[in-house]
Parts: sequence; structure tokens; C-alpha cells
Amino acid sequence: MATKTLRRTAAFRALFRALTAGSRGGPSLGKRIAALPRMIAATARGEYDGGLRLALMTAATAYVLSPVDVLPELTLLIFGLADDAVMVTWLAGAVLAETERFLAWEARRDSVIPGRVVH
Repeated sequence: MATKTLRRTAAFRALFRALTAGSRGGPSLGKRIAALPRMIAATARGEYDGGLRLALMTAATAYVLSPVDVLPELTLLIFGLADDAVMVTWLAGAVLAETERFLAWEARRDSVIPGRVVH
């Protein structure tokens, strides 16, 4: 139980940091959203190491949108919606944090001059 609480706390902190990063000089929300297709493409090409994180974000999206999850929401009302709220919060934080990580990777990659190492 403590591990889940720590993960949730970390997700909420990541979401807060990501949402306030634009005001602290980090990438804006628009730049992060625009980076998503490039991040997915770079991961698919094997250039970026975000495969596991993208898979987790995809699974979270599928969970929230899944019609199977409607039954607990109808029978448990608030408690049924609480798991979705936590999942959406984690997903938002994960997407924002990962796009910031991707943008930093992209900036480092663009500063490298392709060539050969001469011994």
C-alpha cells in the first residue's frame, strides 16, 4: 500500500512540476503536445528509449477509455470515478514529464555533429 501511495505522490509532483515548468522557463504546454508525434516516431524508429513509458501511457489511456470500467463507475459512483481520476492525473503527469525528457534529448541530439571518431 505504501508503494502505491509513493507512486501516486510522485505522479502528482511530476504533474505539478510539468504544469508549472513553462512559468519557470521550461517548455510550454504547446511545445510538449507538439513533441508527442515526434517522440512516438523516434521511439518507433528505435532512436529514443521511451518504449516502455509510451506503452504504460497507452495502457493507462486504454484503461480510462475502456467500456469495461463503466460497471464499477455505475455501481460505486464516486469510488468508481476515483480510480479514473488518479489514472488521468498520473497520465497527464507522465506525458508532461516524458515530453520534457524527450525535448531535452532532442536538443542534445541536435547539438551532436555526426561523424567518425578518429583514434
